[in-house]
Amino acid sequence: MIYVFLATGFEDIEAIAPVDIIRRAGLEVQTVSITGERVVMSAHGVGIMADLLLSEVDFSKAKMLVLPGGLPGATNLDACKPLTDAIKQHHEAGGAIAAICAAPLVFGHLGVLNSCHATCYPGFESELRGADYTAAIVEQDGNIITGKGPGAAFEFGYTIVDFFLGEGASQPLRQGMIYQELVEG
Repeated sequence: MIYVFLATGFEDIEAIAPVDIIRRAGLEVQTVSITGERVVMSAHGVGIMADLLLSEVDFSKAKMLVLPGGLPGATNLDACKPLTDAIKQHHEAGGAIAAICAAPLVFGHLGVLNSCHATCYPGFESELRGADYTAAIVEQDGNIITGKGPGAAFEFGYTIVDFFLGEGASQPLRQGMIYQELVEG
């Protein structure tokens, strides 16, 4: 199971676009509220109904833990000790993790980016402790995927699909969603 964690103030597109892409690829993904309430308010005032509450997550089934950015979403994720403990444990066990925009700061604060290539929203580079900041749109280093910001949400989702299904597996989705046409201009 791929879990996408929602905190109050998450960036709408950074949560929804990857979930949409991952589901289109046929992978199992669930959204998780860390607020204790099913409906989580985005940074732009959109209420999203999460599939699960944090207390309902079976981390033993987790294949990847995904953090959308946005403010104060990313800092709310970072302040959620049950989540950060689960991320640390999942990563130490070799599990895959992904974060976009400001959310890679959570990984930086946990010390899981040491000697990794990573990207984030401009201005948060200093939060990526131990990482080799690349400024790429999306960066994959082993089982860690990071994305730069809202405009990277589609590429972030496609990279997660390719991580699980193999390089190029997202190509039919890219074409079907008219994404390839957009980037090739």
